[in-house]
Amino acid sequence: MYPYLTDTTSAGEVLDHPVRARMNAWIFRALDGYAHRKYQRVKRELFGGLPRTIVEIGAGSGASFRYLAPGTHVIAIEPNVHMHASLRAAAARCQLTVDVRAGAGERLPLPDRSVDAVISSLVLCTVSDPARVLAEIRRVLRPDGRFWCVEHVAAPVGSRVARLQQVVERPWRWLFEGCDTHRDVAGLLRAAGFAAVEITPFTLRTALLPIRSQIAAVAVR
Repeated sequence: MYPYLTDTTSAGEVLDHPVRARMNAWIFRALDGYAHRKYQRVKRELFGGLPRTIVEIGAGSGASFRYLAPGTHVIAIEPNVHMHASLRAAAARCQLTVDVRAGAGERLPLPDRSVDAVISSLVLCTVSDPARVLAEIRRVLRPDGRFWCVEHVAAPVGSRVARLQQVVERPWRWLFEGCDTHRDVAGLLRAAGFAAVEITPFTLRTALLPIRSQIAAVAVR
Protein backbone atom coordinates (compact mmCIF):
# COMPACT_ATOMS: atom_id res chain seq x y z
CA MET A 1 0.00 0.00 0.00
CA TYR A 2 1.18 3.42 -0.92
CA PRO A 3 1.98 5.47 2.20
CA TYR A 4 1.48 9.06 3.25
CA LEU A 5 4.59 11.05 2.49
CA THR A 6 5.24 12.30 6.02
CA ASP A 7 3.10 13.19 9.00
CA THR A 8 3.26 16.89 8.18
CA THR A 9 3.38 17.33 4.40
CA SER A 10 0.94 16.38 1.68
CA ALA A 11 2.82 15.68 -1.54
CA GLY A 12 6.14 15.42 -3.30
CA GLU A 13 8.40 14.47 -0.41
CA VAL A 14 10.26 11.37 0.74
CA LEU A 15 8.72 9.17 3.41
CA ASP A 16 11.17 8.53 6.25
CA HIS A 17 9.14 8.27 9.47
CA PRO A 18 11.55 6.96 12.14
CA VAL A 19 9.32 4.01 13.03
CA ARG A 20 6.48 3.44 10.59
CA ALA A 21 8.44 3.78 7.35
CA ARG A 22 10.84 1.04 8.44
CA MET A 23 8.03 -1.08 9.89
CA ASN A 24 5.96 -0.80 6.72
CA ALA A 25 8.95 -1.80 4.59
CA TRP A 26 9.45 -4.88 6.80
CA ILE A 27 5.73 -5.80 6.60
CA PHE A 28 5.80 -5.61 2.80
CA ARG A 29 8.79 -7.91 2.60
CA ALA A 30 7.30 -10.35 5.12
CA LEU A 31 3.96 -10.55 3.29
CA ASP A 32 5.41 -10.87 -0.20
CA GLY A 33 4.86 -14.62 -0.51
CA TYR A 34 1.35 -14.42 0.94
CA ALA A 35 0.40 -11.57 -1.41
CA HIS A 36 1.72 -13.54 -4.38
CA ARG A 37 -0.44 -16.54 -3.52
CA LYS A 38 -3.54 -14.37 -3.17
CA TYR A 39 -3.06 -12.02 -6.13
CA GLN A 40 -1.15 -14.01 -8.73
CA ARG A 41 -4.16 -14.97 -10.87
CA VAL A 42 -5.53 -11.42 -10.99
CA LYS A 43 -2.16 -9.76 -11.53
CA ARG A 44 -0.98 -12.18 -14.20
CA GLU A 45 -4.11 -11.42 -16.19
CA LEU A 46 -4.09 -7.67 -15.53
CA PHE A 47 -0.36 -7.01 -16.00
CA GLY A 48 0.27 -9.53 -18.78
CA GLY A 49 1.24 -8.05 -22.13
CA LEU A 50 2.15 -4.57 -20.88
CA PRO A 51 4.50 -2.31 -22.88
CA ARG A 52 8.21 -2.79 -22.24
CA THR A 53 8.50 0.56 -20.45
CA ILE A 54 6.08 1.26 -17.62
CA VAL A 55 5.66 3.48 -14.59
CA GLU A 56 4.65 1.91 -11.29
CA ILE A 57 3.30 4.26 -8.63
CA GLY A 58 3.87 3.13 -5.06
CA ALA A 59 6.05 0.25 -6.19
CA GLY A 60 6.66 -0.86 -2.59
CA SER A 61 9.14 -3.73 -2.41
CA GLY A 62 8.61 -4.77 -6.03
CA ALA A 63 5.86 -7.33 -5.44
CA SER A 64 4.38 -6.76 -8.91
CA PHE A 65 7.68 -7.16 -10.77
CA ARG A 66 7.29 -10.95 -11.06
CA TYR A 67 4.27 -10.45 -13.32
CA LEU A 68 6.14 -8.31 -15.87
CA ALA A 69 7.96 -9.65 -18.93
CA PRO A 70 11.74 -10.01 -18.56
CA GLY A 71 13.48 -7.02 -20.10
CA THR A 72 10.77 -4.56 -19.07
CA HIS A 73 12.04 -1.17 -17.91
CA VAL A 74 10.21 0.09 -14.81
CA ILE A 75 10.20 3.66 -13.56
CA ALA A 76 9.37 2.89 -9.92
CA ILE A 77 7.92 5.79 -7.93
CA GLU A 78 8.21 4.97 -4.22
CA PRO A 79 8.37 7.57 -1.43
CA ASN A 80 9.45 5.09 1.27
CA VAL A 81 13.24 5.10 0.91
CA HIS A 82 13.48 1.97 3.08
CA MET A 83 11.93 -0.01 0.22
CA HIS A 84 14.36 1.11 -2.47
CA ALA A 85 16.94 -1.63 -1.88
CA SER A 86 14.19 -4.27 -2.08
CA LEU A 87 12.96 -2.73 -5.34
CA ARG A 88 16.38 -3.01 -6.94
CA ALA A 89 16.83 -6.58 -5.71
CA ALA A 90 13.39 -7.59 -7.03
CA ALA A 91 14.17 -6.07 -10.42
CA ALA A 92 17.40 -8.07 -10.64
CA ARG A 93 15.61 -11.32 -9.72
CA CYS A 94 12.93 -10.70 -12.36
CA GLN A 95 15.39 -9.63 -15.07
CA LEU A 96 14.01 -6.10 -15.27
CA THR A 97 15.75 -2.75 -15.40
CA VAL A 98 14.54 -0.22 -12.87
CA ASP A 99 14.80 3.52 -12.29
CA VAL A 100 13.84 4.06 -8.64
CA ARG A 101 12.59 7.53 -7.82
CA ALA A 102 11.64 8.84 -4.38
CA GLY A 103 8.51 10.64 -5.49
CA ALA A 104 4.80 10.80 -4.83
CA GLY A 105 1.70 10.00 -6.81
CA GLU A 106 0.36 13.48 -6.11
CA ARG A 107 3.35 15.00 -7.90
CA LEU A 108 4.84 12.56 -10.38
CA PRO A 109 8.43 13.39 -11.42
CA LEU A 110 7.60 12.90 -15.11
CA PRO A 111 6.84 15.22 -18.07
CA ASP A 112 3.37 15.64 -19.55
CA ARG A 113 2.29 12.93 -22.02
CA SER A 114 5.56 11.02 -21.63
CA VAL A 115 4.51 7.39 -20.99
CA ASP A 116 2.14 4.79 -22.41
CA ALA A 117 1.55 2.65 -19.31
CA VAL A 118 1.12 3.24 -15.58
CA ILE A 119 0.34 0.54 -13.02
CA SER A 120 -0.36 0.47 -9.30
CA SER A 121 -1.31 -2.09 -6.71
CA LEU A 122 -3.02 -1.15 -3.44
CA VAL A 123 -2.05 2.49 -3.83
CA LEU A 124 -5.21 4.59 -4.29
CA CYS A 125 -6.45 3.25 -0.95
CA THR A 126 -3.62 5.03 0.85
CA VAL A 127 -2.63 8.24 -0.89
CA SER A 128 -3.80 11.39 0.85
CA ASP A 129 -5.38 12.85 -2.32
CA PRO A 130 -6.46 10.08 -4.73
CA ALA A 131 -8.19 12.50 -7.13
CA ARG A 132 -4.94 14.41 -7.52
CA VAL A 133 -3.02 11.16 -8.10
CA LEU A 134 -5.43 10.18 -10.87
CA ALA A 135 -5.09 13.64 -12.41
CA GLU A 136 -1.31 13.19 -12.38
CA ILE A 137 -1.64 9.80 -14.07
CA ARG A 138 -3.75 11.36 -16.82
CA ARG A 139 -1.20 14.16 -17.17
CA VAL A 140 1.78 11.86 -17.77
CA LEU A 141 -0.04 9.38 -20.03
CA ARG A 142 0.07 9.85 -23.77
CA PRO A 143 -3.25 9.80 -25.68
CA ASP A 144 -4.64 6.26 -25.57
CA GLY A 145 -2.18 5.39 -22.79
CA ARG A 146 -3.51 3.12 -20.07
CA PHE A 147 -3.56 2.86 -16.29
CA TRP A 148 -3.93 -0.60 -14.76
CA CYS A 149 -4.59 -1.07 -11.04
CA VAL A 150 -5.64 -3.50 -8.33
CA GLU A 151 -7.27 -1.96 -5.25
CA HIS A 152 -9.23 -2.90 -2.17
CA VAL A 153 -12.41 -0.87 -1.87
CA ALA A 154 -15.39 -0.10 0.33
CA ALA A 155 -17.54 -3.16 0.95
CA PRO A 156 -21.29 -2.95 0.19
CA VAL A 157 -23.07 -0.61 2.60
CA GLY A 158 -24.56 -2.46 5.57
CA SER A 159 -22.50 -5.60 5.06
CA ARG A 160 -20.49 -7.26 7.82
CA VAL A 161 -17.24 -6.34 6.11
CA ALA A 162 -18.33 -2.69 5.73
CA ARG A 163 -19.02 -2.48 9.45
CA LEU A 164 -15.64 -4.05 10.20
CA GLN A 165 -13.91 -1.57 7.88
CA GLN A 166 -15.33 1.28 9.94
CA VAL A 167 -14.35 -0.32 13.26
CA VAL A 168 -10.70 -0.85 12.29
CA GLU A 169 -10.31 2.42 10.38
CA ARG A 170 -8.10 4.32 12.83
CA PRO A 171 -5.65 1.55 13.84
CA TRP A 172 -5.47 0.33 10.24
CA ARG A 173 -4.64 3.84 9.03
CA TRP A 174 -1.85 4.14 11.58
CA LEU A 175 -0.35 0.72 10.92
CA PHE A 176 -0.39 1.08 7.13
CA GLU A 177 0.46 4.80 6.98
CA GLY A 178 -2.89 6.17 5.88
CA CYS A 179 -4.57 3.17 4.23
CA ASP A 180 -8.34 3.70 4.03
CA THR A 181 -10.20 0.38 4.05
CA HIS A 182 -13.49 1.82 2.78
CA ARG A 183 -12.55 4.27 0.04
CA ASP A 184 -14.74 4.37 -3.10
CA VAL A 185 -11.90 3.84 -5.55
CA ALA A 186 -14.24 2.74 -8.35
CA GLY A 187 -16.15 6.02 -8.07
CA LEU A 188 -12.92 8.00 -8.10
CA LEU A 189 -11.77 6.25 -11.26
CA ARG A 190 -15.05 6.93 -13.03
CA ALA A 191 -14.92 10.61 -12.06
CA ALA A 192 -11.28 11.17 -13.04
CA GLY A 193 -11.90 12.12 -16.67
CA PHE A 194 -10.52 9.06 -18.44
CA ALA A 195 -11.92 8.28 -21.88
CA ALA A 196 -12.92 4.79 -20.74
CA VAL A 197 -12.79 2.83 -17.49
CA GLU A 198 -13.32 -0.92 -17.10
CA ILE A 199 -13.77 -2.18 -13.53
CA THR A 200 -13.96 -5.82 -12.46
CA PRO A 201 -14.98 -6.44 -8.81
CA PHE A 202 -13.68 -9.54 -7.05
CA THR A 203 -13.45 -10.97 -3.55
CA LEU A 204 -9.99 -11.66 -2.15
CA ARG A 205 -10.01 -14.90 -0.17
CA THR A 206 -8.04 -13.73 2.82
CA ALA A 207 -8.20 -13.70 6.60
CA LEU A 208 -7.66 -9.92 6.40
CA LEU A 209 -11.39 -9.27 6.23
CA PRO A 210 -11.26 -5.45 5.87
CA ILE A 211 -9.63 -5.80 2.43
CA ARG A 212 -11.72 -8.63 0.96
CA SER A 213 -13.67 -6.31 -1.38
CA GLN A 214 -11.40 -5.57 -4.34
CA ILE A 215 -11.37 -4.36 -7.93
CA ALA A 216 -9.13 -4.76 -10.95
CA ALA A 217 -9.37 -1.81 -13.32
CA VAL A 218 -8.10 -0.45 -16.62
CA ALA A 219 -8.49 3.23 -17.52
CA VAL A 220 -7.74 4.71 -20.96
CA ARG A 221 -6.40 8.26 -21.34
